[in-house]
Amino acid sequence: MTPTLTTAGPLAREREAQDIYDVTVVGAGVVGAAIARELARHPLRTALLDASDDIGNGTSKANTAILHTGFDAVPGSLEARLVREGHDLLAAYAAESGIPVERVGALLVAWDEDQLAALPELRAKAGRNGYHDSRLIGADELRALEPNLGSGALGALHVPGESIICPWTTPLAFATQAVRAGVHLHLNCRVRDVVTDAGGHTLTTSRGPLRTRHLVNAAGLYADEIDRLLGHDVFTVTPRRGQLVVFDKAARDLVGHILLPVPGPAGKGVLVAPTVFGNVLLGPTAEDIDDRTDTGSTAEGLNLLREKGRRIVPELLDEEVTAVYAGLRAATGQDDYRIQEYPGLRYVAVGGIRSTGLTASMAIARHVMALLEETGLRTGEPRPLPPVTMPGLGEAGERPYRSAGMIARDPAYGTVVCHCEQATLGEIRDALASTIPPRSLDGLRRRTRARGGRCQGFHCGAAVRALFEEARR
Repeated sequence: MTPTLTTAGPLAREREAQDIYDVTVVGAGVVGAAIARELARHPLRTALLDASDDIGNGTSKANTAILHTGFDAVPGSLEARLVREGHDLLAAYAAESGIPVERVGALLVAWDEDQLAALPELRAKAGRNGYHDSRLIGADELRALEPNLGSGALGALHVPGESIICPWTTPLAFATQAVRAGVHLHLNCRVRDVVTDAGGHTLTTSRGPLRTRHLVNAAGLYADEIDRLLGHDVFTVTPRRGQLVVFDKAARDLVGHILLPVPGPAGKGVLVAPTVFGNVLLGPTAEDIDDRTDTGSTAEGLNLLREKGRRIVPELLDEEVTAVYAGLRAATGQDDYRIQEYPGLRYVAVGGIRSTGLTASMAIARHVMALLEETGLRTGEPRPLPPVTMPGLGEAGERPYRSAGMIARDPAYGTVVCHCEQATLGEIRDALASTIPPRSLDGLRRRTRARGGRCQGFHCGAAVRALFEEARR
């Protein structure tokens, strides 16, 4: 099997492919990419595999894109600790690497007396999780903070530390650094079987055999299936579909905070939140399904969202809808992450990573490194990673089409191709020539926002496709 995205020549790659990896990470979502990045700090031969054709192409690409403080996690749980640590790590990393983040704060809105009575305990829970900045506010202050909120809200818990983040740039930044540091990225590489012996593991994949001493299972929706190939039956993933509606940028002024319901047994419920791209999200639903590939939207789900949204921000329903989409979360029926090391197998399972996985990703990676050492991995001395600067996709930052300096240096950054999202020729060109280039038009959209606006590519689609196909010749 020939490793992809390495700088060695064909013969060198062929020889390397016969060698054994020190560590192989299965799953190139935000968690798997973060683990690969952490491994890249050390003089190890590392592989990152994914069954799809891109980084972050599963659960990671379709979520509510919130950088959580962890205020409402289960106190004392592994998730609570890793979300708390991960929030600070990712916030710092985002500032360093150019990942868009906006600290907008959240409001848990109480719509009835029972919910209002639950707010003090939620604030106390936040304190037990190490978050002490939340505060209770009454109906009048709530109305002042969110004047477009629906009638009948009785009060809220204000959590000023909650932020919104770019869900696409984050895993791509992790993987880009990992690849630049020498990690081998194998895409379109589905694991079909694992055979373990005294020397490690032999993976049968859709691209041929791969040999590794240590194995990390970060396969998301398929983590339980990989775990069973290692002889375990510890958890079962039940896909939980979350449908969302994306409203046009004209709706952005209607919402200032992340508007959350008081949490229920199925999670945080339906929220209304701004995005770093200038839109407004409504969702998600929480539907347990059997099909791990069913990301279709349904009339029932969208009707439910409209009903919930009408109560939260009534005027939102009068705005134009840019897109609807659905993501699948890897629910396991447990209240915590399912991260477990198996020293005898030199194997670490990373399962049950729910919607907080984006926030916790860097902390999960550090935790997994410690577990790998317990399985016998000798990491060697850490080394600095090559720096990475991600494209500025957020509306709060300086987009290339607004940067006089960038345009002066290269007029392509002033040549707008997608007018809905103001994506320029320079950005598209850079994405197509990047360390991990897109292999589909959707992958290009996640790197540039091209074709992601109100017309969904109706006007720019042909031009974007032509640029994409020319780059792939």
